[in-house]
Amino acid sequence: MTRLPMMAGNWKMNNTISEAVVLTQELSYQLEHDWDDVEVVLCPPYTDLKPVLTVLDYDKSAVKVAAQNVFWEEKGAFTGEISVRMIKEIGCAYSIVGHSERREIFEESDESVNKKVKALVAAGLGAIVCVGESLFVRDEGIALMFVEGQLRAAFAGLEPNDAAKCVVAYEPIWAIGTGRTATPEQAEEVCAMLRETIAHMFGGACAEEMRILYGGSMNTGNVDMLLAMPNIDGGLVGGASLEAASFSQLVKACRK
Repeated sequence: MTRLPMMAGNWKMNNTISEAVVLTQELSYQLEHDWDDVEVVLCPPYTDLKPVLTVLDYDKSAVKVAAQNVFWEEKGAFTGEISVRMIKEIGCAYSIVGHSERREIFEESDESVNKKVKALVAAGLGAIVCVGESLFVRDEGIALMFVEGQLRAAFAGLEPNDAAKCVVAYEPIWAIGTGRTATPEQAEEVCAMLRETIAHMFGGACAEEMRILYGGSMNTGNVDMLLAMPNIDGGLVGGASLEAASFSQLVKACRK
């Protein structure tokens, strides 16, 4: 089975509305033709979601939009949070869940990640589920066991058809924003383990269907080597998604 590659750009806490509109227009222009061999997803801050979608709708672009985070409750006294229903009404197709920055800075737990995944799939949206190890964990030689535990916790209690709607992003924390990148072989080792774990949890068909992205400082210099690995189906990129030219190159690399 050939999986549809995905290139997702995580803008993090960057771009005001006016900056987001300009960047989206530039991307829309550079990706201005029809293709069905790669799925492109932009992940702006909450304040930029509607303006970005407005530009894409106006240009009749196939590019999709995801939130960077979401809360699992439908509504209520949760000051500062955004619900799945809210991002769905805006037009999001996905939300990132469990990014390492959310886990580290905001102390999100495996349990909260699991609740968010369940809320997204229940509403018919996909989750881009982030897993990955710190440098300490890797140096201790337990990276595979640690990342497998994160994956199992994130997808606990899901049915295979719901899990298949999701995407996994392997992001070695030691390679995010540091300029360091896992070698293709290191990334492939973890991604192959993730696919094997998905097969154990949900069956071989789900494992073959689910996409696994690499999310640790992917850029125009290493994208071809990473995408050549059999279990890497695209990227969840940060800094390289903030410039239209570099992100467009990453999208085009998925089409080879």
